Formats: sequence, C-alpha cells, structure tokens
Amino acid sequence: MTEFPNLSRRGFLTRTAAVGGLLTVPGLLTACSKTDSGDGEGSKLDQLKKQGYVEVAYANEAPYGYEEDGELKGEAPTLHREIFKALGVPELRPTFSEWDGLIPGLQAGKYDVISAGMAILPDRCEKALFSEPEFVSPTAMLVKKGNPKKLTDLASAKAAGVTVGVMSGAVEKDYAAGAGISDGNIKTLQKPQDGADAVKGGRVDAFLLTSISLNWLVKNNGDLEVTEPFIPELDGKKQYSPGGAVFRKGQEELRDAFNEQLKKITSDPDRYVQLIGQYGFGKETIPPADLKTAELCKA
Repeated sequence: MTEFPNLSRRGFLTRTAAVGGLLTVPGLLTACSKTDSGDGEGSKLDQLKKQGYVEVAYANEAPYGYEEDGELKGEAPTLHREIFKALGVPELRPTFSEWDGLIPGLQAGKYDVISAGMAILPDRCEKALFSEPEFVSPTAMLVKKGNPKKLTDLASAKAAGVTVGVMSGAVEKDYAAGAGISDGNIKTLQKPQDGADAVKGGRVDAFLLTSISLNWLVKNNGDLEVTEPFIPELDGKKQYSPGGAVFRKGQEELRDAFNEQLKKITSDPDRYVQLIGQYGFGKETIPPADLKTAELCKA
C-alpha cells in the first residue's frame, strides 16, 4: 500500500487563506457571487452542459495553470478542458486569483472549479472537495550538464558531501535534513531561477525541487540537466505531494463525474503524457492507483 503524506511543496503558501475570510482578487471576478443550482434546475453538471462552459480559477503559476498570450495553459487547464469536453461542457472560462484567494473565491461561488494544480491537504479538504489526484510531484535535482557529481538521490548527495540548494519555506529543506545532509551543506534560495543560477555559478552542486518544476526550469537554462526523479521520505513516509481539481462542498455529483473521466486519463500513460507532457509531466507523475484523496484528506 502507498504511504500517504501530509506535506506539500506549496502547502505553506495557503495557511493564511482560512484567516480573515474572502480576499479581494484581481482579474475577472464579478461583484456578485453566483449560487449553486436551485430546486428544479437539475444537477450542476446539467447546468454546465446547458450553458456550454465551466468557470475555472487559476493562480498564474507555471506549469500548473497560467495565462500566456491570452490563452489559459498548463497541466490543470489542459486536463480539465479534456475532462469537461468528455462531460459535454466544451469551454473553460478562466478567472485569475491570487493563490490565497482561490478557496475563498470558490466558497463564495465566484467560479466552479479551481484549475491550479492545488496540493491535496487535510486543512483544505475541510473547506472544499478535491478530485482524485491528477499528479504526484516526485523530487529531483538540477545539476550541471553531465551530472559531474553523479548524484541520483539525497542519499548520494549526503555520501558525496555536496552542497544542496532549496527554496526558502519549501519542504525540500526538510527532505534534505531528513536524509542526513548537514545544515552547512544546505543553502536557502528565494526562487527557482536563483537555484538554477546557483548551480551554474558553482555556489551549490544541486538544486532540489519537484521534477515537474525543474523540467520546466531547465527549458530556459542551458548547461543544466535534471536527474531522474525519486520519492523522498520523511519519518519513513513517502512524500508524493499530490494535486487535483477543487470543487465546492455539496457538489459531490460533479466531482464524481469528473473523477470518472480523470481515471480514464491517469490509467492510460500514453494519453496522459500526450496531454500534459509539454508541461514537464511524465509517466513518473501519474498517481499510484492506491493513492486516494479520502486518505490524503485525513488529518
């Protein structure tokens, strides 16, 4: 059986979302909240089919969900567009939200689904419904071309005595420390590009982050490569960091219909990669069959 983690690389970004209520966010949010279906109007999915579109929120975080040249792109919008087309809803209509405003905006009825690759965490499950996992986020290391230190995972990094870079506030620092890498060999950086620059400049030997983010980062940074992904452990538990689509409480029927179509994609590796491989997702990011949201939502 899969061991279920409670940590996520982006978990620390959402702790303020539950404090202070709904945040005002820029973009296409309307002044008035939309309401769920009333009596006699049919199911939410029936409503979406009738109107021909579903309203989704994104946080402009590549490669998960972002706007480029007026088009909504990324892992989540691409999967969700495919799934909703199969459900008879041909169009996604996007609304931008700051990350901390995504769940409050959903609760207020500003949109129907969050399409942002949001990590499935117990505190979020208390506020909204998550789909089954769309992806897992294995960890990898960004190294110089040719991988001169021959690094494969955190155990090899410890054995080689190398300096590892991690993002400030992210869980990769815990992964490195948990693997026995000393504090003196862990360097904190502010953003992904800082990590790439540190590797190129020789200030660190490797930069630790999800393989998804590193595959995206290496596209714009020559002379670097990404090691084979691996699943780190903390206290003996594998850290998969799964993410999924998010729905309002009370819309289980819509969520379940979504899950049926999602399973058809995640059970077909070639189709999965064909859809979102361009965003750095591969067969290694397909969720294990026994990794279930119900377990991930348990505190």
